[in-house]
Amino acid sequence: MPPAKPSVVRMSDTEIARVQMYLRKTLGNPKIVIEPPAKAGQSAEVTVDGEFFGTLNRDEDEGEISYALNVVILEEDLPEPPAIPRR
Repeated sequence: MPPAKPSVVRMSDTEIARVQMYLRKTLGNPKIVIEPPAKAGQSAEVTVDGEFFGTLNRDEDEGEISYALNVVILEEDLPEPPAIPRR
């Protein structure tokens, strides 16, 4: 028998608030905001101080609920690499 497919359910306002509080505390940044998805099955958008940071997905599999944060880092946003001293 193949494994059950996870069900995709729209996150409630309470869930979003709880995950947002968790991320703010864990990452030490009160400017983290989770924007609810427009409809079920879509990812919520996560912003930090108004800048897009990544997406958040809710997963329910065999009665267990989890949330996955996918952080997006554009190469163009990275600082220049530090100079490596020659020996």
